[in-house]
Amino acid sequence: MARSQSQTVSLADVADAAGVSAQTVSRVVRGSDSVRPETRDKVRAAMDDLGYRPSFAGRSLKAGRYSSIGLVMLNITDTGNMLRLEGITSAAAAEDHAITLMEMAPGETLSLTEASRRMSALPVDGMIFNLNRMVPDFREFKPLPGLDTVIITMLEHPTCSTVDNDQMGCSEMIVSHLLEHGHANVHFISGPELSISGAQREEGYYEALASRGIPAPEVLRGDWTADSGYEAGARLAADPTCTAIYASNDAMAYGVAVAMHDAGKRIPEDVSLVGVDDSLGLFVPHNGLTTVRFDNRQVGLWAFRKVTGTHDMPRGRQHVLIPGTLVKRGTVAAPPSR
Repeated sequence: MARSQSQTVSLADVADAAGVSAQTVSRVVRGSDSVRPETRDKVRAAMDDLGYRPSFAGRSLKAGRYSSIGLVMLNITDTGNMLRLEGITSAAAAEDHAITLMEMAPGETLSLTEASRRMSALPVDGMIFNLNRMVPDFREFKPLPGLDTVIITMLEHPTCSTVDNDQMGCSEMIVSHLLEHGHANVHFISGPELSISGAQREEGYYEALASRGIPAPEVLRGDWTADSGYEAGARLAADPTCTAIYASNDAMAYGVAVAMHDAGKRIPEDVSLVGVDDSLGLFVPHNGLTTVRFDNRQVGLWAFRKVTGTHDMPRGRQHVLIPGTLVKRGTVAAPPSR
């Protein structure tokens, strides 16, 4: 009969109920293959009957590790962040690790030092920081001893390993694709000023045009929403020189497409359009937008494996950028003949 929740069931209690040694019970708890299946089943049945729960603290003291990784995120619901979270959690499950999640509020003053201090008070072996906006102590931050830290960011850090999508390479890919179709120039709609990925895409855009000797038109700025894309698209629809638009995410690209339609302009016959993140398929049927798809799940996997040292990851600091994939659909064509 199971005991009440106020009573603590020990490993010895399970051993007595199953008629085996405490060492055998310990092997079953650890998942050892050295226990015969029939004995393992008997021990697990005794655990269930008694309501036994293995002591996390005890196992941690013996192993010297918690088998748990701290994860700091700024906005879990963001499309890219959800996929990164999936990559991290799936890797953790495969390695029998837990994830301790901390979400920072949008208006909260953020620093790597403060996040690390909070995590150090929790039972974690390391920390992954998903950085999608700049923090004031980025360059000065040093991880606490015993708390290995990986930062998900395109920016290289002097002491921590970093990983992210190649945002500047994304811009080179898009600008090159549009120019190869015969467009004389490319107009760009950037993201919010505080966004690291937006800033990197913008820098990559300028570099891609400058390397070809093409002066960049005025950059318009949105806030990742379709409404801000619509506003920028309405302005560009009134510019007769605009035949190609690179929007820094798919939501803004969708807003541009609606604005062009309202202005009587066709995509791609009059204006070619490319977005980033390949997210419209979640809510737009028959999505035809040419875009760049990032493997955010792979970013999360790499971060987890690096912070835990699994899968023969090299030791020491690394900076890894994972390239995106250009998904060609139906929104890019040669410019209209004048």
